[in-house]
Amino acid sequence: MRLAAAGAAVLIVGAGLGLRAAAAGDVAKYGGDALYTVLLHALVVLVAPRVVPLTAAGSALAVSWVVELLQLSDVPAELSRHSTVARIVLGSTFNPPDLFWYVVGAAAGWLAHTAMGSCASRRRTGRG
Repeated sequence: MRLAAAGAAVLIVGAGLGLRAAAAGDVAKYGGDALYTVLLHALVVLVAPRVVPLTAAGSALAVSWVVELLQLSDVPAELSRHSTVARIVLGSTFNPPDLFWYVVGAAAGWLAHTAMGSCASRRRTGRG
């Protein structure tokens, strides 16, 4: 599962970069928000490969929301002024619709993780 999670993380980063290159406006912004949470989901699985999909999705969503809510303070904006990495990871400005798009990303991560688990289970039992 770790190898799949690592591969997924690379693909998700590529998808995010591709989205930014190919789209603009709300599609790029909110698609990027959802992919941010999907990436966090993949990283949770990478660190804890036996995690169940709902726990991984909930963890990714919680981190996404904490980071977004932290933007209500000056901390992320200040860090973002000094670091490109901080700007990418933490953002700088609170935007309420982002909270919804993180839920979309968590749901997508949960669906993908559940599907991968089902496929792996079928392979182990010889039913697939």
